[in-house]
Amino acid sequence: MSRAILDDHLLRDLAGDAPGGLVDLLAAYEPATTNLYLYRLARSVASARGGALTGGWSAEHRRSLGAKLLTLPDDIEIVPLKTITFRMAEIAASHRV
Repeated sequence: MSRAILDDHLLRDLAGDAPGGLVDLLAAYEPATTNLYLYRLARSVASARGGALTGGWSAEHRRSLGAKLLTLPDDIEIVPLKTITFRMAEIAASHRV
């Protein structure tokens, strides 16, 4: 099965109430993320400086997400960024990301 790379926003959604589109995507692809996306989400949970990820969340909601990040399921692969960097650059050259 192929993997779907989840950015920090999708990783956040997966750890909470995943929207239907994400659930459908993960029916066809195995979830994966990168160290960078995981770090960005953890940083937002820890500091919540008003950003789009968790800035509007209550401290309790952020703590709950932080606990889930500490016990991230083993089936979510952490793909080394060097493995996908060039492909990400190609996608960025063709699409607004």
